[in-house]
Amino acid sequence: MSPTFLWYIPNQAQPGHRGDDVVEDHDSLPTLTSHALALERHGWDGALLGTGWGRPDTFTVATALAARTTTFQPLIAVRPGYWHPAKFASAAATLDHMSEGRVLVNIVSGKDNLAAYGDCEGDQAHRYARTREFIRIVRRLWTEENVTYHGEHFGVTDSTVAPRPVVRGERRHPPLYFGGASEAAERVSAAEADVQLFWGEPLDGVGERIERLKRLSEEVGREHAPLEFGLRITTLVRDTTEQAWADAEAKVAQLAQGHIPRDPNWRAAVGQQRLLDLAARGDVLDDNLYTAPGRYGAGGAGTTWLVGSAEDVAKSLRRYQSLGITHFILSDTPYLPEITRQGSQLLPLLRP
Repeated sequence: MSPTFLWYIPNQAQPGHRGDDVVEDHDSLPTLTSHALALERHGWDGALLGTGWGRPDTFTVATALAARTTTFQPLIAVRPGYWHPAKFASAAATLDHMSEGRVLVNIVSGKDNLAAYGDCEGDQAHRYARTREFIRIVRRLWTEENVTYHGEHFGVTDSTVAPRPVVRGERRHPPLYFGGASEAAERVSAAEADVQLFWGEPLDGVGERIERLKRLSEEVGREHAPLEFGLRITTLVRDTTEQAWADAEAKVAQLAQGHIPRDPNWRAAVGQQRLLDLAARGDVLDDNLYTAPGRYGAGGAGTTWLVGSAEDVAKSLRRYQSLGITHFILSDTPYLPEITRQGSQLLPLLRP
């Protein structure tokens, strides 16, 4: 299987995300389109578009960018409490049909400002049980007709989605990416997801989780094609190893100066806490996994960075690939210039 290489497009209400350049009209359609077109020019398959209340609606942004591009694949992050499964299945199938099969979907179960859009808070068991139903119904609506399903959280009766998603080779519908490191999250992924996403953990941690998810897939009686695996991480690439580390340390020094308390929702997440705990093992793990950013408020994919020359970072990514990672979501700021740098220097070392 050829690996998939995605980037990140910052569909944010406020400019300067993770140290990005502050530019006029940062979230306008022309600006975001310039990112998507740069990704096409420089060999990327597409980009993740994050989700959360108080930022541009992810599905709207993805639709607009798909209309202005030809090969760009939006990885659209969606929340089960924000969407009803049948409405989402119809919207995504329509966009997939109109974009000739370019839609990718990232299901997010982490906490959000739920009350702002009328959702309700549940415990972890509730959230992941609802997520599992959401994925199950969406997949059935994409692949079956006259679907009837009545579960604890969602239900549909005699439901058929039209138009249908694009079927091409082994692709039966848009692939469903999913993250989460808790036991509840991993059981959902093992049973229902197409791609399990990991954040930037060391090789031993990722390898252990891959093996555990394979065992879980058998334990829960997985009915779909084998689960695939992906890595979401910051990649700081420079012309030389020395320059990369100098720039990485300078960025961390800036983080330390502007350190603000971390959102408690982030810290509560099992996967986020796993990343923060890595700092106790050292500032640099494996060859070049930098854990220091997490000490000063960096979260999510920005908590750990792979640092070095293109050759250094490519070597590390190939080691993840040898564990079974076939989907990579990379990024660094400023986002737009780094699309070009890493597309020109890093991707050629990773493509078969």
